[in-house]
Amino acid sequence: MKECIQRFSDYIFWDVDRNSIDLSAHSPYVIRRVLEYGQIGDWRLILDYYGMDKIVEVTKNLRSLEPRALSFISTVSNTPIEQFRCFSTRQSNPEHCNF
Repeated sequence: MKECIQRFSDYIFWDVDRNSIDLSAHSPYVIRRVLEYGQIGDWRLILDYYGMDKIVEVTKNLRSLEPRALSFISTVSNTPIEQFRCFSTRQSNPEHCNF
């Protein structure tokens, strides 16, 4: 498990200590980060580790997910986008980010 964490792109977990991440206990966090910020190699790592069924199950329960990541997981898994919680509970007027 620790070897798998070290194989992810450096910038995905830039704000946390990689050694403190438990892939089993923190699966929503890991899956969301890879879907939103990862590259194809990172996607393959979580696909090999969790499997498509687990990734879809976890992603369906996320409260928020970037639209691109949501479209990607919906398309790759052949799951209707309406089944994802983040699609049905998104804000009607999202706030602008202040940079």
